[in-house]
Amino acid sequence: MSGPVRFGVLGCADIAWRRTMPAIESAPGAELVAVASRDAAKAKVFATRFGCAAVAGYESLLAREDVDAVYVPLPAVLHAPWVERALLAGKHVLVEKPLSTSAAATGALLRLARDRGLQLMENFMFLHHSQHRRVAALLASGAIGELRSFSSDFTIPPKPAHDIRYQRDVGGGALLDFGVYPVRAALHYLGDSELDVVGALLHEEPELDVMLSGDVLLTTSKGVSAHLRFGMRHSYRTGVEFVGSTGRMTLDRAFTPPDEHRPTVRIERQDQREELVFDADRQFVNAVRAFTDAVNGEAGLNAWNDLSLRQARLVDQVLEKAVVVHLSNNDVLVDDISHH
Repeated sequence: MSGPVRFGVLGCADIAWRRTMPAIESAPGAELVAVASRDAAKAKVFATRFGCAAVAGYESLLAREDVDAVYVPLPAVLHAPWVERALLAGKHVLVEKPLSTSAAATGALLRLARDRGLQLMENFMFLHHSQHRRVAALLASGAIGELRSFSSDFTIPPKPAHDIRYQRDVGGGALLDFGVYPVRAALHYLGDSELDVVGALLHEEPELDVMLSGDVLLTTSKGVSAHLRFGMRHSYRTGVEFVGSTGRMTLDRAFTPPDEHRPTVRIERQDQREELVFDADRQFVNAVRAFTDAVNGEAGLNAWNDLSLRQARLVDQVLEKAVVVHLSNNDVLVDDISHH
């Protein structure tokens, strides 16, 4: 297509306000046209800040002829139905993670996009930060020898009681909201070997009927282990760690570095310690540009979407194999998730 990709935003989420809509404004080849909300007043607030049109209702935005692509920052459980409607309306779609809540739905949406000649991209923006290319290059160069194990954390403090993450039928809980980050990181770094879920422990709050935290153990076909932790009962941490035959390497702020943040990689070998400071980068702008390049036919998303489907299958495996710990009235009850 000629000219910039014209974006409409489907929902007035915090991530859209803070990060993605400013990125659309800044990214070459992108133009912010409209933002929609079920609350017309809220759409007006967003539109005033970003100098675009305010639209009452998601369907009205999808009907606009001046919108080429939509960005979907809705709660996780609402992704699949609105991504489908956007694709059926002929719009390219950039959607927040996870693309859907199951591998079956993810596969169906990817097939629909392909059949209609549209681009669909799950927005794992962290992988568009140059720090991950630098870390991958260090691993490939043998900086810590042969890789033996990988670990990754995404944990946050408790949120206010009304937060959508505590609503199973909207936000879906910690696993779907941000537990997928460590899963995607494991696929990114270990994806050359088929990953399999060995086991998982999930913590559930019975009164909320939602997953609050969890630990997952995976392995590659070559025996490299991956330990993933996520939850919203913790201090804030977003990091990755690699243990090799000759050393260890860690990267903090792996998922959520601010634009001005200069990442630091720490490498430890026996009695030697090294710190490498990388350049700051704008991962949200880079993600928008990757999407617009795909819309314009300048890049493909096949490999990216293959990982999205593999990730969804791993999440399904986690739920199938998990043991659930129920914390209620100071008693701990353990059950297999398949009995729920």
